Amino acid sequence: MVVDIICPLYNAKKYIENLQKSLEMQKDVNINKIRYVITNTNDNIENMLDKYNCTYSKIEKEEFSHSLVREVEAYKSDADIIVFITQDVIIKDEKWLYNLIKGIEKGECEAAFSRQLCLNNSIEKYTREKNYPEKSYIVSKDDLEKLGLRTFFFSDASSAIKRDIFVKLKGYDAKKLPISEDMYFAYKLIMNGYRIKYASDSEVIHSHKFTLKQLYNRYYDTGKFFKQNSYLDKYGTNGTGAGLAKYILRRALKEKNIKVLLEFVPNMSVRFIGMKVGKLKG
Repeated sequence: MVVDIICPLYNAKKYIENLQKSLEMQKDVNINKIRYVITNTNDNIENMLDKYNCTYSKIEKEEFSHSLVREVEAYKSDADIIVFITQDVIIKDEKWLYNLIKGIEKGECEAAFSRQLCLNNSIEKYTREKNYPEKSYIVSKDDLEKLGLRTFFFSDASSAIKRDIFVKLKGYDAKKLPISEDMYFAYKLIMNGYRIKYASDSEVIHSHKFTLKQLYNRYYDTGKFFKQNSYLDKYGTNGTGAGLAKYILRRALKEKNIKVLLEFVPNMSVRFIGMKVGKLKG
């Protein structure tokens, strides 16, 4: 199947060289285009993209949203599979893309997402371990009773979708979503009888260093998303949040990770408060 890779860019000069090289080294795949979208920051990143003969378009800051940028580019594509990535992922090897899309090519699923690893010795390291396990799996509507909201877990930091299905389901419905656009579309996939594969052998490194304020804002936006998409409330979390907190604490204690133990209470509190306030004000 022919693949288009879609990647939004914002202040991306420090990422683009390694990212482009990583994409070009992929084996056993048919890449049609790498489609970059630059949010205009006057950093002259176009010069770097021209050097690599890349396809790109430009938008202004006020035009950006995680959903609309991806949707517009997906509709422009004529590939069989669209692959969404973010500028800050580090692709581990030349089989990343092959392993990501092979489930779609084999007819096992209609969408897939990669395993994410974290290099920081932080709380994020443990959340990645919990959310992105070593073993691959496929979910469908049949898993709703068992997994609840977890059925819709999906990340477009590195994901693949059959383009005809994306178009058929009308993408993100032209909504300007600031966050959780991946869950929004995963819900549509699952509820329309399609399948999502977690491809653990397709690995990317994806690390952040959020301040407490940034973390609060992130969870505030997530709370707003759930308020505005309240139909998701009927799908239980099956103790996902509490289970994650226990996992982080257990792993930090086992590794004697003092930094994480000191950060644990304020970090978890900021997440909880941000989500609650976002839901109230959403």
